[in-house]
Amino acid sequence: MADTRSRRPGQNAPCCVPIADHGLIGDLRTVALVGTNGTIDWYCCPSFDAPSVFAAVLDAERGGCFELAAVESVRTKQFYFPDTNVLITRFFTEDGVGEVQDFMPVTTDHQEPLEAERHRLIRRVLCVRGTLPFRARVAPRFHYGADPHTLRLEGRTALFESAGRALSLTATVPLEADGPDVRAEFKLAEGESAVFALDQVGGAVAPRRCAHAEAEEQFAETVAYWRRWLAQSRYRGRWREMVHRSALTLKLLTYAPTGAIVAAPTTSLPERIGGERNWDYRYVWVRDAAFAVYALLRLGFAGEAEAFMRFLARHISPGDGKSTGPLQVMYGIDGRTDLPERELAHLEGHLGSAPVRVGNAAADQLQLDIYGALIDSVYLYDKWAQPISSGQWDDVSALVEWVCENWDQPDEGVWETRGGRRNFLYSRLMCWVAVERAIRLAAHRGLPADLVRWRESRDAIYRRIMSRGWSERRQAFVQCEDGDVLDAAVLMMPLAKFIAPTDPKWLSTLDALTEDLVSDSLVYRYDPQASPDGLRGDEGTFSICSFWYVEALTRAGRLDEARLAFEKMLTYANHLGLYAEEIGPTGEQQGNFPQAFTHLSLISAACNLDRALG
Repeated sequence: MADTRSRRPGQNAPCCVPIADHGLIGDLRTVALVGTNGTIDWYCCPSFDAPSVFAAVLDAERGGCFELAAVESVRTKQFYFPDTNVLITRFFTEDGVGEVQDFMPVTTDHQEPLEAERHRLIRRVLCVRGTLPFRARVAPRFHYGADPHTLRLEGRTALFESAGRALSLTATVPLEADGPDVRAEFKLAEGESAVFALDQVGGAVAPRRCAHAEAEEQFAETVAYWRRWLAQSRYRGRWREMVHRSALTLKLLTYAPTGAIVAAPTTSLPERIGGERNWDYRYVWVRDAAFAVYALLRLGFAGEAEAFMRFLARHISPGDGKSTGPLQVMYGIDGRTDLPERELAHLEGHLGSAPVRVGNAAADQLQLDIYGALIDSVYLYDKWAQPISSGQWDDVSALVEWVCENWDQPDEGVWETRGGRRNFLYSRLMCWVAVERAIRLAAHRGLPADLVRWRESRDAIYRRIMSRGWSERRQAFVQCEDGDVLDAAVLMMPLAKFIAPTDPKWLSTLDALTEDLVSDSLVYRYDPQASPDGLRGDEGTFSICSFWYVEALTRAGRLDEARLAFEKMLTYANHLGLYAEEIGPTGEQQGNFPQAFTHLSLISAACNLDRALG
């Protein structure tokens, strides 16, 4: 097969496939990234935050991968089987056409508990036209490439065993050993197929063959599952394909056993090639997950919101109606709070972008805005899904009381800066949202609350923002109190209903943001030179901010500008409609991929713009 991976000058070894050149498959417990060259080069088993088995996207030599492709491919194309998360990679050669169907069967409540531990990944390869030779190479590298493994090969079953994990590969074609890895070379005529199945095994879960009939059955079941789920969507607007792809992506980022929603399924994909802004996003950010709940509720997916509410009740809310300290910014998918950050020095990073990090030290930061995101999601759940319980209200009340006491503290802010705490306007804004939504909820339901105190706090936050968050020199709301630096986070002011979207002060702010932070509809978070954030280097435009910009234009009545900006943003998606966290200066995807923040803001922008256009 012609090597479609990029190479660095002066090196013979292949480098990582670009971030955007991937599709995503998953089983609501973990995911795999599949490159346009047919290689799986990111896969953590059995969960999002487990150590990787394949991590070639972070180090092509040491990370491990699962290659499967036509030998003499001229070009490739990827697409999703319609309305599903089943990925098809097609190989076009001079002798015909072949394809690989990649999917992970979704565990259901009716499945045997033992089978839920199998975590099966199936790759079906078919010859669509002509007669084609294919080859496969399975090279796991356990525990982020740090743990050695042994291979036991018996016919068409290979068992890879390391100290902490074992994987079984079964195939319908002969396998041969290649050191600790396996290879296969085979030829298929038109209409013929081959199947590879990778399972987690150990304990009572034994290796099990995956014959053609079983693969066909699991393919059909997986397609049916995703189509049943997507059929719940109420969206019928202009951008149905992109909105539904975003919804399917957000669903893939949910961890079914607990209801957790991860910010992204990868770690250390760089915000700038060669830079140090490389973070582990495989955790539950309270902010990101709460915003995801809002987006899914907008489309009619109440089940995911209910599951996340259970996660909150179990792991985040005080539980006794009392709050003694700030909420943690992020949690493990199982609710754990200990997420120590460390560097993996043996991995070179994506295209040499070190360090590679696991864990995230931002878990220990103070970020006051998460209260607004969280309580707003509870408010919307009560409004659009089902009324919250008395116990949940007690927890909300305790959180609001804490906000009333602590809203005026400096913090690290929504962008998790590592340059010290400051008085960020966005943090004040979302504290206002926390108190205001709780007041609304109490009034609507007649729930007990210290409304006098809450209203005093809400009004004090409002006055503080209007007096110290407004810069007369810039004629705009700014990043920090008494400052002059602009920040795209203030785009949330009209979205959160803090200020009228046509208020003169807001329109002046929107014009200032457009002049300073917007480039061809793409929006930078802030200028790190004007507002040092404790990290070296620049970054790309932040895609959630670009969609917030669309929504702000929409609410301001500037619909032609909003629609053009939205359509431009759609051109920056990858070939499958997926987005990373940021867009680089030449349109490349940067940062962890795909990013929940980006996809949930796309959904919100599309829904609001559709409604405004009529």
